[in-house]
Amino acid sequence: MELLERTPYLEEMQVCLQRAIGGEGRLLLLGGEAGVGKTVLVEWFCHLSRRVARILIGACDPLSTPRPLGPFLDVASELGPNAERLFTEGVPPHQLFRGVLNALSNSSQPTILVIEDAHWADEATLDALRFLARRIQPLRCMIIVTYRDDEVGSRHPLRVLMGDIATGGAVRRMALPVLTEQGVARIAKGSLVDPVKLYRLTGGNPFYVTEVLAIREPGVPRSVRDAVLARASRLSDAARSVLDATAVAGTTIPLSLLEQIIDIQTEFIDECVESGILRMHEQALAFRHELGREAIADAVPPSQRAATHGRVLNALRSDPTTSREWAQLAHHVEAAGDHEAVITYAPAAADEASAQRAHRQSVAQYARALRCADSLPPKRHAELLGAFAYECYLTDQLAPGIDALQKALEIWQREGERAQEGASLRWLSRLYWIAGQNVQAKQAAADAIAVLEQLPPSCDLAMAYSNQAQLQMLARDMDRAIIWGGKAIALAEQIGDVETLIHALNNVGTATLLSGSEGGRPLLERSLHLAVAEELEDHAARAYTNLGSSYGEIYQFGRATSYLREGISYCLERDLDYLRTYMTAWLSLVYCYQGRWDDSLELATSVLKQSNVSTVNRIMALTALSRTRARRGDREMHQILEEALALALPTGDLQRIGPVRAARAEAAWLAGDLQGVIAEGRIGFELAQEYRHSWLVGEFGMWRWLAGDLDTVPENAADPFARQVHGDWQGAAEAWTRLGCPYEAAQARASSANPAVVRQALSDFLQLNARPAAAMTTRRLRELGVLEIPRGPRSATRANPAGLTSREVDVLTYMAEGQTNVDIAAHLYLSIKTVEHHASSIYQKLGVASRREAIRTARDLSLIPQDTGFSAPN
Repeated sequence: MELLERTPYLEEMQVCLQRAIGGEGRLLLLGGEAGVGKTVLVEWFCHLSRRVARILIGACDPLSTPRPLGPFLDVASELGPNAERLFTEGVPPHQLFRGVLNALSNSSQPTILVIEDAHWADEATLDALRFLARRIQPLRCMIIVTYRDDEVGSRHPLRVLMGDIATGGAVRRMALPVLTEQGVARIAKGSLVDPVKLYRLTGGNPFYVTEVLAIREPGVPRSVRDAVLARASRLSDAARSVLDATAVAGTTIPLSLLEQIIDIQTEFIDECVESGILRMHEQALAFRHELGREAIADAVPPSQRAATHGRVLNALRSDPTTSREWAQLAHHVEAAGDHEAVITYAPAAADEASAQRAHRQSVAQYARALRCADSLPPKRHAELLGAFAYECYLTDQLAPGIDALQKALEIWQREGERAQEGASLRWLSRLYWIAGQNVQAKQAAADAIAVLEQLPPSCDLAMAYSNQAQLQMLARDMDRAIIWGGKAIALAEQIGDVETLIHALNNVGTATLLSGSEGGRPLLERSLHLAVAEELEDHAARAYTNLGSSYGEIYQFGRATSYLREGISYCLERDLDYLRTYMTAWLSLVYCYQGRWDDSLELATSVLKQSNVSTVNRIMALTALSRTRARRGDREMHQILEEALALALPTGDLQRIGPVRAARAEAAWLAGDLQGVIAEGRIGFELAQEYRHSWLVGEFGMWRWLAGDLDTVPENAADPFARQVHGDWQGAAEAWTRLGCPYEAAQARASSANPAVVRQALSDFLQLNARPAAAMTTRRLRELGVLEIPRGPRSATRANPAGLTSREVDVLTYMAEGQTNVDIAAHLYLSIKTVEHHASSIYQKLGVASRREAIRTARDLSLIPQDTGFSAPN
């Protein structure tokens, strides 16, 4: 067999394997459109590598709701008895993932682990891959993940995973292209098909090409589906029955299972295999291409298809090894039209998926059950609705979750189940708040308490109190947060409700700390320690988050950095990505204040690259990005600031709106827009005063003072801001220095009337590369009569003579190699629009108007190699 136009890719895979054999593990993401030959390439590579490594191959299921950890279940027995046992004991996901990692680490020989068709992967499988990708580097292991890149959009869970692990040193990406026209001509040589027409109609897709040629008739069918069905039409009736049953059963079906579905004889199986449609693999039949299976399955008459699903279901039920394969059973039972059985299997599949943290699959399974739930007893129906809503909450599918909870609430009210009514109201409050519906959230929270207080003390009532405390804390109404939190703590301790105690201690501790009292820290620390001891990972991560972000909010950046780093590490180990991302965004803002601007931009950008980042996380990252870029004098700030405000305003919360308004005020000040400073300052000042937030009161007061809109600041303004407004620039600068804020310290010095002090401020700004502030300070020195003014750092202290960022140099280097914007985006894991923005910035900094001029100028400045062998187009 000849492997056409794949040698470079095979060689790159062999390099990765050699690295892995030497103890530098690799994870290779192998993408390409359906039918491009990913599986063939992997099979060829594994065949060549079989003498130097053990080969493990698992595949993701193309079920409507795939089984959790499907590909890992395929290889569980080959991983070893310890790992296999973990899959049957139902251990928590992170322990299961750790067991797989240990099995790979402890292997006596290098391992090639293949995960095929990851575009169909369940969430638990993606979590496992994320876990392994971050830890594979020291192992003698190579993981190959194949996926259809034409089915992985910007919001696809696999695309999120690829973004999360993109910066990992062990991760490599490979995009397998279609065949060239010459390659297609080589395949078509000797046939009656016009190779030029064949290439044009198939686009060079190897599967399409081979399917068309296999018909062995003149001309080209109008679609691949027609080609597959035309090939199948040449089979005998008995062989076609085997093919149809195999297509309905799934991608791969053991012969032992197939025998229970249909009467088969070896000769008919052989006929299917010899036709090239099916292949035999370890006593199981499989389609060579999933597209072929789909084409055959769709062509089976509906009544025959339902009957076949029913026979598959009976066979799975009767086999002890598959009788608890809930996801497969639920898939086939729904297709067979057995609604009563759906109610049995779909919730079990949902519970299994949830236990493995495959929450989107759990949502789908509960939705499947709810489609058949009308005949259920009301209470069971409400329970399913509540379970569905909880999984929707975990997966950020708020609209269906709220709808389900409202329906469940109506049922509980009709049934007179007051405790369940109160619990549903409390959950509704939480989902309303996340959805930005604060009025409804507050009403539902109050209603939950009113209902539950009529009943004996309970965990639900304690959590309802804590939920109210959380709402008040998030709104920055600290007094009420502490009152409600105190009630939750008292009741939780009375009834022994540890989880609510942890939740409430967090709320009260955060409110106390943000009120300016260090007494909040012990409460948050206690919440953290209890959560860790009880293995309540989400609560522990939330404690780290609130410790870090609260200290950041009150400008205690040293402590904030410590907690945030520790929390990020904790979440990274357990793949708690939501709170890890939030803490990363907060750490980016902390780095901005600490003058670590490159680090700040890197972290903010890493958050914003994620396609499904939550609104709260995006607001924080945009705030950090805008403040850092404004201080450096970067262009294109308007869009960032507008998006941040558009996201923050609907929340109605000071902790979201305040920092965004402050960033907008600073950007306006640095741009010389005094009216903009006043407008943002007045709105932010009023909001900060309403909630007595001393640091925001101080900052907005300072901006208004600088713009001539305010003579003084209130007594509750934070000390460094108050000192600067009151003319104590030295005290302000010293305070900022103690807090580790070099930019703010320089800003305070710049307000001095002493030229020597202002010159020091200019020096500090230049050291930070704070171009707008340096320009403003230069003008102030001239106003003070200073003639000799220091210049900024030259090439010795800049990244390069043109002031290009390292990312812009990367883009420029690829330009010089003849790469298109699409190619560059793929190399650097950026969007095409981001590459276009970088190109525009490069042209502006180099003072050119085209790629050719940019490359020529960059070579003259020695920013890129002198000769890449490429003549740049204009």
